[in-house]
Parts: sequence; structure tokens; C-alpha cells
Amino acid sequence: MKKVSVITLGCKVNQYESASFKTSFEDAGYTIATAKEEAEIIVINTCAVTANAGAQSRQAIRHAVRTSPDADIIITGCFAEIGARELSEEKELLGRNYSVIGNSKKSNLVQNALTRAESGGQILPGSIKDAKEICRLPVRRFGDRSRAYLRIQDGCESYCTYCIVPYTRGPSRSLPRTEVIEQAKVFASEGHREIVLTGIHLGLYGKDLGPKESLASLLDEISLATPGIFYRVSSLEPGEVTDDILSLLKDRDNIQPHLHIPLQSGDDEILSRMNRKYTTAQFGKIINKYNTALPDGALGIDILTGFPGETDAHFNNSLTFLKNLKFSYLHVFPYSIRPGTVAAGFSNQVTKKTKHSRVAALRNLSDSKKHAFYNSQISRSYPVLVEGNRNKEGLLKGFTSNYIAVNFEGPDSLLNSITRVKLLSLEEGDVRAEIEEKNEG
Repeated sequence: MKKVSVITLGCKVNQYESASFKTSFEDAGYTIATAKEEAEIIVINTCAVTANAGAQSRQAIRHAVRTSPDADIIITGCFAEIGARELSEEKELLGRNYSVIGNSKKSNLVQNALTRAESGGQILPGSIKDAKEICRLPVRRFGDRSRAYLRIQDGCESYCTYCIVPYTRGPSRSLPRTEVIEQAKVFASEGHREIVLTGIHLGLYGKDLGPKESLASLLDEISLATPGIFYRVSSLEPGEVTDDILSLLKDRDNIQPHLHIPLQSGDDEILSRMNRKYTTAQFGKIINKYNTALPDGALGIDILTGFPGETDAHFNNSLTFLKNLKFSYLHVFPYSIRPGTVAAGFSNQVTKKTKHSRVAALRNLSDSKKHAFYNSQISRSYPVLVEGNRNKEGLLKGFTSNYIAVNFEGPDSLLNSITRVKLLSLEEGDVRAEIEEKNEG
């Protein structure tokens, strides 16, 4: 039987799209190759959000070409969207028959792969800036995971000065509500117990539809339509954390009390240079509103350091601001130059050494905040989605509804199920727990 390998770099949206490619290939009679198996077709779904992500994408392409000389190579994703010239100059690809599929043409990828034997390599870049509709990419099953990602939105129109994404993903496009709910029901029928609603700029969901819709109204309807599924919201911009969203997170049993909100800098001057649309004072009020509504909820924050012109004073302002906020963890990123963005032309680039030390300080703060949050939850009980495999000590593992990593003893019958546990103690970054009630399903 013919085999296909799908290599995925980058975000949750890419992971969802790759799952759709696998579904379509399987429907065409292919099997998905393991890491050690040779494949007739290799799809590389690339990322370009940082310089490092772009480099990793190039490495993945080179490795596939070197190790699979007879395979058909199909390159898609954000690096393919902006790196066509680099790919044409890639020495490993010279003389090699390959295809490049732009982000707006991903719905054509599998059909292109199946007809390549007759037509040869194709370049289908599309025009991402003119894209009007989201690519339809249905998924049957999201791998062997208990948790599935569901892409409901694509594109971004914020144009932060450091970010290449609006140029690689185009304007905001939303999946109509009926199609979102249909996909959620497919995931439920396949045994997935939790769905993460995801997008490139998730809070813009529905603004392009006619009539306009909102993320809150979708979340309301989908959680009622599939009451046996837990839902998480992947990431929202600060101004998109509405009272309606918070009420749903607080009151709806199958919507998890967990949000991720990007800050990027805790200094107002740097925020302005980044073209972020809020001040630290406004951000602080939003975080306080979240914590008032959900005092035991999990709250993650994105922070970027080493932005051009970020002085020690700017960084210290940011660090102090974060120390005074109540949150659960940080995702920390060092700034990297992305050609084609406004910030790439800014002067006063921060040295690699300085960025490294600032990243370390922020990650130390993140560890401190996470441990404080975990400790505050000891003796509480929460439902947990048990993952499909055990940890290295042989314990069951999973995340509570408020995103605390837990390990506990239990039978294999609990794998890929939801059970309620009591949190006992913090051990090496995770929480040891015990089963409190019988398996919930």
C-alpha cells in the first residue's frame, strides 16, 4: 500500500490542516508512514513565524530531499508562502521535481499530489492577500490524541511591526458556524473528548461572515450541541476578552476556565512601537476582570523580549509589570528579525547575549508564577482528561480543567477518558493527584 508522510512545523492551525491532509490521503487509499518508514509522498507543512522556524522549515525540506530521493516532495505553509525565491535557489531542490502550495490553495494540496505523476511538479502560490474564503479542510480524526484542534478561523489584519503572519496568512476568514459544529460532531463520534478552538486571530471569528457572528455566540451554541465534549479557547487578544466570553467560561460546565492572552511587552513605549492596540493599564484591567470572574482559572500570557530599542529600563518595566499581575504561566519568545516586517528596518537591535539573559529572567518568573498557581490549588478537585499514554514512572497523566498538569495512579481503563481527581502535592513541576470519584466516561 502506498505511504505518505506529513511533516508539520509550527502552530495549532498547521497541525489541524495537516490532520486534514492525512484524512484525504487515507480516503484515497494511502497509509500514513511512521518516522522510520519510506513514503512515496512527503508533505512538509512549514512555519515562518520566527527566523528559527524558517530555518527549521528549510532543514526539514533538505532532510526529506536527501533521505528520500524518489519521493514526491510537496511544500506548503507559511515558509512556502514567503520563501518561494529561497526554495528556487535551494541546491538540494535543483533538478528535483517538487510542488509548492500556497496557504490559500491548501484545499487543492491532496488532489495536486494524486495527479503529480501525470502533470509533474506544480507551483500553486495563490494570492493570499486577496483570499476571500477559508480553505475547507475537513478532518476525520485528529491522530491518536484525546484532544483535537479545530481550526475555525484563518488570517490576521493586525500588522504588528514584528510579525510576518498577516503576509503569510492573509485577511481574516471564518468557517461558517454550521460547518464548525459539524466538524465538532465528527471529532466527538471519533472519540475525542476535548476540542481546542483555534485560529490565526481567533477573536476575529465571524466578522467576515454574513450576517456577522461572534466567537461567544459560536462557543455558546457548540458547547450546547456537543455537551459531552470539553472546549478550550486557544488564544485571544486583550480587547477580545469580553463579558460574554468570561460568562461562558464561568458558567458552562464543558468550557474550560483557561485563556491565553498575548501581552508582548509590559512597557507602553515598546507596545506602541510594536503596533499593539492597548496600554499596560488597559491590559492590567483585562487581567483583573478575568481573575475576578475566574479566580481559579488558568491564565497564560505571551511575552516577547529583545525588540529593537528595548533598553534595560524598558525590560525592567516589563518585568515589574508582570510580577504584579496574577497569571499562571508565560510563553516567552526572543525577538528575531523577519525580513518584510516593519521592525526589520528598526535600528538599535538588541544583542543575542542580552536577549538570552532577558529570556532566562522571564522564564524564571514564569516558573515562579506557575508553582504559586499550582500550590494554590492543592487539595482542590477537578475533572481531568486522561491522556492516552502513561508518564515515564507509569502514572496516568493529563491536565485539569484549569490546565494543571497532574500525575496519578489508576487502571488502563481510564486512558482517553475524563475522571475527577484531588490534587495532593507539587512534585518536580507537576502535581501528584489521586482519583476522587469513579470514571466520568
